[in-house]
Amino acid sequence: MVNAVEPKLIKPLYDELQKERFVTLATIDYETGGPNVSAISWVLAKDESTIYFAVDNRSRILENIKNKNLVVITLIANESTYSIQGEAYILEERLPDVPLKLALVKVDIKEVRDVMFYGSKIVTEVQYDKTYDKRAAEKLDRQVMEALRNS
Repeated sequence: MVNAVEPKLIKPLYDELQKERFVTLATIDYETGGPNVSAISWVLAKDESTIYFAVDNRSRILENIKNKNLVVITLIANESTYSIQGEAYILEERLPDVPLKLALVKVDIKEVRDVMFYGSKIVTEVQYDKTYDKRAAEKLDRQVMEALRNS
């Protein structure tokens, strides 16, 4: 059985990407040419064909995108695992109204592929806990997600 491939986000994935959540981001390393995988959480689907994310503006992710803009976002949702392939563009080097120096990146989605192995489903989703000041973390998360929505 071949896994489903879509040209844009299906509704359950779009809905899941309306809030901060754990995803991995694969880029092509600008020095080695090999894969580089990072975990990020400030990610938002602007529409079914576009994802925005924010990362520290000193991140290796940005150098990788400047060199070769092909990316893959891996999302665990909807009882499965999805590979979201696209082209990334740095829209802003510094997000306004956010105390950290974060860059805004846009991903134009080219393909969404269900990559879960045959005959299985995800039964629990990834959860994480912020290990620094909870109140400060919640405030920063709200600021960043609001900046993504308003961009």
